[in-house]
Amino acid sequence: MSDELESALEVLVVPRTHDLGDGFNVRRALPSRERRMVGPFVFFDQMGPHTFSAGRGLDVRPHPHIGLSTVTYLLQGEIEHRDSLGTVQSIRPGEVNWMTAGRGIVHSERTAAELRARESALFGLQCWVALPRSHEETDPSFLHLGAAQLPIIEGDGATARIISGSFFGQASPVPAASPMFYVDLHLQPGARLTMPAEYAEQAVYVLDGTLDLGRDGRFEPGQLLVLKPGATVTLGAGGTTSTRLMLLGGEPMDGPRFLSWNFVSSSAERIEQAKEDWKAQLFPKVPGETDFIPLPDIPGRPVRYP
Repeated sequence: MSDELESALEVLVVPRTHDLGDGFNVRRALPSRERRMVGPFVFFDQMGPHTFSAGRGLDVRPHPHIGLSTVTYLLQGEIEHRDSLGTVQSIRPGEVNWMTAGRGIVHSERTAAELRARESALFGLQCWVALPRSHEETDPSFLHLGAAQLPIIEGDGATARIISGSFFGQASPVPAASPMFYVDLHLQPGARLTMPAEYAEQAVYVLDGTLDLGRDGRFEPGQLLVLKPGATVTLGAGGTTSTRLMLLGGEPMDGPRFLSWNFVSSSAERIEQAKEDWKAQLFPKVPGETDFIPLPDIPGRPVRYP
């Protein structure tokens, strides 16, 4: 088969939708049966879109993490983040919350009390980025950046915001610990943009509208397209409305990772220790929070990725 006819796709992930209650849906693209990781990304969730009725909202009680950075990015709504460092930070569309767990952190995510007095919308993404071995036991930290602090590239009907890492010749101020990229790309109707093969592992997630990938076809919201290594693709807005995409990936990790519940590590034994520490309530507390999510019953050993 000639290069012109070869597919750029390595795998297509169509995540299942899970109802967390009150019609609030989550789509989990990573990890999946089809693909466990893309670069350092070991977890990729789409939250919503959803409208909470008055008096209701998001309530994710305090829970722990090790060995990763969580990345929260919203398209609609607002979430109040609290963690065991004493951080209290609201996040709104276009901003980024980057929390590095390292050797251990605890956090909660909720709809603020003042927003519950009326209907409130929520639509966003949360990812987990595995830390390289040299950073897995680093001190926990938290960084919030406003929308104006993130680089934006515009032209020919395309707008790209570099959330973390570097891409399209621009670098985010978020201190990623390994070579990676995470980009919010907005294409106006008819616009097209070439996505270069800058990293060994690259993927495209369709958030809104229709993605036209030329010979590989058209793709609808809620699909993760993992590209073949070295593939350069042209991304197009395939309908009469604009298209919103998330571009993500990076270099392969420095060895496999184990994942169990909220814990990620290059060592299965380290995860088992984190479980015991959480059961014994040895993790630091979130100031002002008394509730927490108990460790679920997880049979067997942590799952190895990839």
